[in-house]
Amino acid sequence: MRAAAIQMNSGSDVTANLALADSLLAEAAADGCVLAVLPENFALMPERGTDKAKYAEQPGEGPIQSFLADAAQRHGLWVVAGSMPLVSPEIASERVYGACPVYDPDGEARALYRKIHLFDVDLVDEKESYRESRSMYPGDDLVTVDSPCGRIGLSICYDLRFPEMFRKLVDDGATIFTVPAAFTETTGKAHWHTLLRARAIENLAYVIASGQYGRHPDSRSTFGHSLICDPWGRILAERAEGNGVVAADIDPQLPIKLRSEFPALTNRRLR
Repeated sequence: MRAAAIQMNSGSDVTANLALADSLLAEAAADGCVLAVLPENFALMPERGTDKAKYAEQPGEGPIQSFLADAAQRHGLWVVAGSMPLVSPEIASERVYGACPVYDPDGEARALYRKIHLFDVDLVDEKESYRESRSMYPGDDLVTVDSPCGRIGLSICYDLRFPEMFRKLVDDGATIFTVPAAFTETTGKAHWHTLLRARAIENLAYVIASGQYGRHPDSRSTFGHSLICDPWGRILAERAEGNGVVAADIDPQLPIKLRSEFPALTNRRLR
C-alpha cells in the first residue's frame, strides 16, 4: 500500500488553497497512493486566527467538506484532511474547532477528529507567542479509523508532544499515526524529527506527517519537512520545502510483526 504526505504553503485564499490541494491529491493518486494526508489548515492560513470563523462549517456541510468528498471520489483516495474550521459550541464567538475529517474513495465521511491540544506557547528567546485558544475550541475525543493501510490514529500538530495520547490510540488498535501540522520554523528545527521518530519507535507504528512550509499571511513561518516514518523509526521519504507530495510504501503487517517480535507494548507495567 502506498501513502502520501502532502506539503503546502496555504494562504488566505480558500479557493486557491483548494485548487492546490486538488492538484497534489491528483499527483498522489497518479503515483499509486491509496491514502493521502493533507496538512493542518490546508484550506486556510489567514492573517488572523479569528478569521477562520468566517469559513467554519457544520459537520457534513459546506464547500470545504464538499470539495474533500468530491476530491476523494475523483482521485480514488482515502483522504485524511489535515485540519479545517468547524463550528464549535461557542457559535456566537470567533472560536472554532480545528477538525480533521477522513473520506474514503467513495467520497463518504468515515471519521472526524477535533484537535485536543491547543498551541498556547511563549518562545521567549525567539520573541514569539502563540495563543490558539483565542481562536480555537479544544476537542475531547480520541479517534481511530480503519483504512487499507491499517488502523489510523488521528492527531493534529501540537498533539505530537503528548505521548500518552498516542499510547491510547495504540490501545485502540492504531498501527499508523497521521500528524498534519503547521509546526513553527523555530520548534520544527529543534524537535520535529525527534518527536515524529519517537512516536513511531515507542509505539512501533508508521507516522505520516504532512506539514505547512514557508511564510504565511500572519507573518508566521512554518517548518515543512513533511515525511513518512516506519515503525522502526526510519524515515522513508521526506520533503524539506515546496508544495509537493512525499510518498512511500506502507506494509500493514509490519507493525503487527514488530510488535510480536519486540513486545515493548505488551511489556508495559504502567498504564
